[in-house]
Amino acid sequence: MIKIKTAIPQVKLTAWRSILLFGLLALGLISLAVRAAYLQGMHHDFLQKKGESRYSRVVDMNADRGMITDRNGHILAISSPVASIYADPKMIEIDPEKLKHLARLLEMEISEVNTLINKENRRFVYLKRHIVPDTAEKIMKLKVRGIHLLYESKRYYPESEFAAHVLGFTDINDEGQEGVERGWQDLLAGELGRRRVLKDNKGQIIEDVENIRPPKPGQDLVLSIDRRVQYRAHAELKNAVLENRAKAGSIVVLDAQTGEILALTNLPAYNPNRRSSITNERLRNRALIDTFEPGSTLKPFTVAIAMEVGKVNSNTVFQTAPGMWQVGRKTIRDVSNKGDLTVAQIIQQSSNVGTAKIALSLEPQTMWEMFNRSGFGALTNSGFPGEASGILRPYNKWRPIEQATMSYGHGISTSLLQLARAYTIFTSGGELKPVSLLKQNMPVMGQRVISRDTAMAMSEMLEMATKPGGTAPLAQISGYRVAGKTGTAHKLVDGNYANKRYISTFVGFAPVSNPRLIIAVMIDEPSAGKYFGGAVAAPVFNKVMSSALRILNIPPDAPANNVITFTATPEIGDEG
Repeated sequence: MIKIKTAIPQVKLTAWRSILLFGLLALGLISLAVRAAYLQGMHHDFLQKKGESRYSRVVDMNADRGMITDRNGHILAISSPVASIYADPKMIEIDPEKLKHLARLLEMEISEVNTLINKENRRFVYLKRHIVPDTAEKIMKLKVRGIHLLYESKRYYPESEFAAHVLGFTDINDEGQEGVERGWQDLLAGELGRRRVLKDNKGQIIEDVENIRPPKPGQDLVLSIDRRVQYRAHAELKNAVLENRAKAGSIVVLDAQTGEILALTNLPAYNPNRRSSITNERLRNRALIDTFEPGSTLKPFTVAIAMEVGKVNSNTVFQTAPGMWQVGRKTIRDVSNKGDLTVAQIIQQSSNVGTAKIALSLEPQTMWEMFNRSGFGALTNSGFPGEASGILRPYNKWRPIEQATMSYGHGISTSLLQLARAYTIFTSGGELKPVSLLKQNMPVMGQRVISRDTAMAMSEMLEMATKPGGTAPLAQISGYRVAGKTGTAHKLVDGNYANKRYISTFVGFAPVSNPRLIIAVMIDEPSAGKYFGGAVAAPVFNKVMSSALRILNIPPDAPANNVITFTATPEIGDEG
């Protein structure tokens, strides 16, 4: 075999080219070293931030929402821990079997879950919120990449519908939407905290680095509400609305000396624990946001100012025959011919004619000032969101017929809370008390409206209205002296008074010797045959007041046999 030798060419660089190549390599290494020194030393913060952005995150820390309790410490609203499941669609890796299992635990359709986890343009999507922690733990044990757990809280209302219109509710983000939850949102919510954490490439938190700002828990709120009185008020109102086949109803119970709201409820109601059942009709807090013409419950204020300025006293006589009176082109009517009546009897028997004659003896400005100082046409400042102020028109626009009809509650509108508050001038010696939904621990100062003598005289007249010959004998309570005034007003529908649609009201207080409670009742459109305030609203007052007096251990101020019984239900009209 012949071997052929192949010559390997050898390249030999000239000396200057070797030096140049070595120089370039050395210059590159020096440049890298300088750049590294610059980045590590002079530009360290920038690199640190860039690096941390890939694994370090700042996350919010939820603040515990404050509890809401009644005046005796009974819990009315509290937050309980729940879990929420969310996903990062760009990180999701799940096989069909796990997807099926996940959908079953979430109680969702597979297609619904699939749609959510395939939103590739999103980095965060909730799969389901507010599930029980046990279920959430089962989901996390599936170990699906891209699915994470977040602990939150959910509001719970132990009294369900009984206190719904007072408390309101929160949304899914735990922010107040109605009632106390909304009105005192900032106080209850507290402040979110912030913490820095480290996350791995799956988005899981692997280490807490530092607390930037600790969460500030919300404050607990102690309401003026007494749960026991609230329960009785709601139960009796519900019975009355059903019995009278009424459209709706409201009731307010006030502390007669402090103005604290001990109970407030409306029907229809709703269960704040079941948000799907809430409708606009059930949501309305009628006692605060609905206004109506108060009818004859306004007569005591007209009489009080006439007494205050010396126009009349309780024994001044007015002729009301023949049960009607012409004012301009309009006729004011009583339900019957009552003849000669003293001022006290005008209140007792609820005479429209007598009250109108008293009103027209006054200057319009004098009467307007009385209504205004009694809180009509102005907010009560209870703190409730959406509270209505009612309507009290300027006195310089009143015609004589309007002044006359306004004296018995037509041409003026008020909320039930305003009406209940106004009656504090008769229970506190002539002072209008502020109302409060929060428990008061100090004496409450009021604003002087009438003298103590006038307040006492009106209290005696209002007590007569609950006795035989008055419009509200069904308000009587065994062992207690009670006082109050009925009202029966036609409803305004599209600017006109509806012929057979009424609002029946009663406002009263007890015990008369030392008033402790004021209760205002409104029944909207009773349709079972009875509609006078004395027949529809006064019995509700009776039952709620009886329970409340005993619940609060308020001592009796009358013999146990003080109630006059009837063989038939009295139907003394007070239309107006």
